[in-house]
Amino acid sequence: MLDWQHIFDDAPTKTFVQGGVVFRREDHVHSMYLIRSGTIALERPLTDGTALTLSVATVGMALAEASLFATTYHCDAVARTNAKIAIMPRAAFRSALRERPTAALSLIETHAKEVQSQRARIEILRLRRVSDRLDAWLELYDEPPMGEWIRVADQIGVSPPALYRELARRRK
Repeated sequence: MLDWQHIFDDAPTKTFVQGGVVFRREDHVHSMYLIRSGTIALERPLTDGTALTLSVATVGMALAEASLFATTYHCDAVARTNAKIAIMPRAAFRSALRERPTAALSLIETHAKEVQSQRARIEILRLRRVSDRLDAWLELYDEPPMGEWIRVADQIGVSPPALYRELARRRK
């Protein structure tokens, strides 16, 4: 467990069923969240009725950590699966970061790695061919464990069949 996650050790946990709403866009920010189980999507509703997924938080991740410095949320948080989330007042979280510099540095390190990952993903998505996207992803992350190729397809922005065709072409 990362040092900043220990700030949530005594925080109460709330359960959300799939489709449950943690918060809505423009709600006032009062809390900070740590995903204990499940998956929560940060979504921005669009005018055509669809939702743009901005981020997906899974076990061990903070949820809407940018709200640490915001007045209101800029998106909705919706449970993609049943989930358990540790919740604590934002003021208490900020206070804990001030009192525990190693936790603050740990949080900064976590976010720096996330920024690096997102920048790499953006550059991969800019590549036109599936083969180029796959080469770039493999260069950064190496081959995934068995059964995880479908996750790679999502990360490089191609359909699973397109990725599997490319993999089959490479095996020949």
